[in-house]
Amino acid sequence: MTENTLQRIKQYIDAKGIKVSTLEREVGMSNGSFASQLKNNKTIGVDKLENILRKYTDVDPEWLLTGNGTMFKGQRLAAVNPFIAVEQEVGSRNIPLYNVHSISGIVDLFGENQNQVPVNYISIPEISECDGALYVAGDSMYPLLNNGDIVIFKKINTPENNIIWGEMYLVYVNNDGNEFFLTRFLNKSKKESYIEFVSQNPNHQTVEFPVSSIKALALVKASIRVNAQF
Repeated sequence: MTENTLQRIKQYIDAKGIKVSTLEREVGMSNGSFASQLKNNKTIGVDKLENILRKYTDVDPEWLLTGNGTMFKGQRLAAVNPFIAVEQEVGSRNIPLYNVHSISGIVDLFGENQNQVPVNYISIPEISECDGALYVAGDSMYPLLNNGDIVIFKKINTPENNIIWGEMYLVYVNNDGNEFFLTRFLNKSKKESYIEFVSQNPNHQTVEFPVSSIKALALVKASIRVNAQF
């Protein structure tokens, strides 16, 4: 990100009356780091920018990233038609949307996420904390999910202790060097220390992998389908 992004962040917190120290604490920056980056024309990490957009949901992502539009959501609509009353979004979250298909990209996204840049942001009202959104590839969960649908996910840091049986997950599996990225329902297997990976599509068989082969896991919290492009 460029210096201008940092300047716009400063403009936003000044407009909201938010202290720099409060911003740093709430988005996971070390004490004094934001002021130092701003002063020395340095960049802000993608992860910190995502945290800002998740925490401060009234800032317009396009304005923050590019300078286009207006600082706050809803201002653009009001400017076009001042007779429209625009209510401030309550409880909404700006969720980063990724278009990642390679195994290496998935590993990075579900890990420290140092290299994956969102292609857009999705605002969803009244949804609990999420880590991101991802385009679905394949038909293993058809008709519940179509190829190209979007799933909203929350990363699970300790899979062996936090799986809710019967729920849908995004799973990266590395089983003896064989790598898979799957969207499946997870069920407890009759085999000890194994998990069943169950498809919605009857053309895909249920498979089993050891719990230890799960290297990254995310709970699917919501999905979005675009039925028409016009």
